Amino acid sequence: MSSRSPLTSIPPSGGLSVRGARRRALLGLAPALGLLSAAPARAQQAADASAAPLDRPLVLSGPPATVSYPLVHLVDSGALNDVAPGARFQLWQNPDQLRAWAVRDGADFMAMPSNVAANLYNQGVPLRLLNVSTWGMLWLVTRDASRRTLEDFRGQEIAMPFRADMPDILFGLLATRLGLDPKRDFSLRHVPTPFDAIQLLLTRRVDHALLPEPAVSMALRKSDSFPVSIVAPTLYRGVDLSQAWGRILEREPRIPQAGLVAVGPLHADARLADRLRRGYADSLAWCLAHPQECGEAVARHIPMLTPEAVADSIAQARERAVDAREARPELEYFFRCLLDGQPALVGGRLPDDGFYA
Repeated sequence: MSSRSPLTSIPPSGGLSVRGARRRALLGLAPALGLLSAAPARAQQAADASAAPLDRPLVLSGPPATVSYPLVHLVDSGALNDVAPGARFQLWQNPDQLRAWAVRDGADFMAMPSNVAANLYNQGVPLRLLNVSTWGMLWLVTRDASRRTLEDFRGQEIAMPFRADMPDILFGLLATRLGLDPKRDFSLRHVPTPFDAIQLLLTRRVDHALLPEPAVSMALRKSDSFPVSIVAPTLYRGVDLSQAWGRILEREPRIPQAGLVAVGPLHADARLADRLRRGYADSLAWCLAHPQECGEAVARHIPMLTPEAVADSIAQARERAVDAREARPELEYFFRCLLDGQPALVGGRLPDDGFYA
């Protein structure tokens, strides 16, 4: 450290030994040394302050799902105002829109499924994964409370949103590991969005649907609410796919499903990325501690969600912001599972070191 150089070069003077001179110098530095405990915080503040504010609003984008809640809070709380005044949240509603914005610089930081991030990276899209925060949010919602395992749904019609994306991918992976054929042993009714699947459930056109949170909570609330409850069936949480993951693959019941990604021109700005990573973790903690207030904020930005459903989903959430490098072993296990069956889902190979911010 630079503070050591003057001490090691102090010449003997006034009859003092080198050791005595060093002692006197250290005593002279004592008032400054008393401030060292605050140095890490001051250094971080200085680093943040040195980043010039952007000359345009920062765009944070995510889906109508739990992974987006902290992004909404980051915007509403003004936590980024010193480096990104006027930051705004932008909703993406389907995987095609997500991919288009990632490729065409439609947003700066995007919440997205982990396999989509890996696929885009392997195709040369400039991006870096900052964290994984969603570790399980998919449920089979059913009219039949007795169906508690994937095997119980064999031969059944299931509404499935987002063909060839995360819900469909995980269902197929787990069914295959059970020795079942997703295409022959189930009747999968693919629909554009989870909200389309909810409509099919509420109008009794299907008995089961695979849904993410907060769509699960919305479906359960709507089926119990007047006047919908007059015609809607009673619905139940059937299979938690995270628990199925743990049981079938003999692992912890946690799936590295989604996280925050830096994309486009700012993806290599390490200082801004670290600021977003820390801010996201803080905002996630706030959301988990304040479900009602979070629900009200999210519903203002994502009108198709209700505050009550968002609050309900937080009670079920397995949300924990884990830095990308720390999450890498679990991500690579998941990616290898996909590479074994459908390598195109992650771009044909494991992403290299540059993927992990």
